[in-house]
Amino acid sequence: MPDALKDLYDKAFITQLSDELQRHQSKLDAELFHTLIFDDKWNERELNSRMQHISRCIQQCLKMDFVDAIEVIKQTAPAFGGFEAMIFPDYVEQFGQGHWDVSINALEELTQHSSSEFAVRPFILLNPEKMMAQMQRWSNHSNHHVRRLASEGCRPRLPWAMALPLFKDNPLAILPTLENLKQDSSDYVRRSVANNLNDIAKDNPGITLKTASAWHKQHPHTDWIIKHGLRTLLKQGDKEALRLIGTHNSDHIKRAVLTLESTQPRIGETLYLQAEISGGSEALGRLRIDYHIDFVKKNGTLSRKVFKLAEGNYAEKDRIFRKKHSLRQMSTRTHYPGTHHVRLVINGEEKSVAKFNLSASYL
Repeated sequence: MPDALKDLYDKAFITQLSDELQRHQSKLDAELFHTLIFDDKWNERELNSRMQHISRCIQQCLKMDFVDAIEVIKQTAPAFGGFEAMIFPDYVEQFGQGHWDVSINALEELTQHSSSEFAVRPFILLNPEKMMAQMQRWSNHSNHHVRRLASEGCRPRLPWAMALPLFKDNPLAILPTLENLKQDSSDYVRRSVANNLNDIAKDNPGITLKTASAWHKQHPHTDWIIKHGLRTLLKQGDKEALRLIGTHNSDHIKRAVLTLESTQPRIGETLYLQAEISGGSEALGRLRIDYHIDFVKKNGTLSRKVFKLAEGNYAEKDRIFRKKHSLRQMSTRTHYPGTHHVRLVINGEEKSVAKFNLSASYL
């Protein structure tokens, strides 16, 4: 398996690609195609750069105008799938912005083999009103890949994608599309709707809360979307978000104590947490239990991250919750020595604090 996504575009893939392109355009020079792609800058290129470079090489070797070339692309695309096939929507993004109708029809077709979520964004910026009307039409499409594109393509904070500052400022144009998808039969689509709502919450929490409140208890699929779409606000302990998932205050909690098995762990080890929670004479009821860790950064400042310890409806009056937390180095988080604080948060309210002194790993 490739070490990195960019390595999916290896010589075997390019050979398959040139063979398939040649099937539908016999004049394509496969030798030139390989030479152009594996140029002296190939090894330096990262994922997006490789994808865009391949698209440019396709254009150079097809030697056709866009309207004719896109027919070759559409005939070639079904032989590919997964992330690799995103080179085909990328081709449309790079060369099709002057051919609106042809490009939109191509993106609809190509997304069914991979995803056009990145490629639609320049078209949104080019004509937001026209493109969002298209997104609404796609939200009623029979194919779930196309319906997902309607939501995923307009996410305000889609990772790795071109920014859509207009939707960070005002996401109201997105909502009619999400409204059409709020009870979608496909989990693939519902996850995108939830991610879109969560994106909106980061810049416009009031709009996400208002939407979630209007959708509340309409359908099991919609309730799932609401919960996952509120996850940023739930981590922040937002009271309205907690109410919408059926969690209220924690005034009935009489005792909540967080303890750590070791207060002197080393980088690379595992931190063992234990939370003893009591409702006194009352059942614990509906609880969302998080723990917040204030991580020491390289410069000595602190950065707080939120993790879930447990969530559920508990009939017992007393319960002990346990959790293992890895302190190994990760690509997404680098640990540094120093004093870290762990905070036990129940239904959005801090109840207990423990601390540990993290030291360097053994050599």
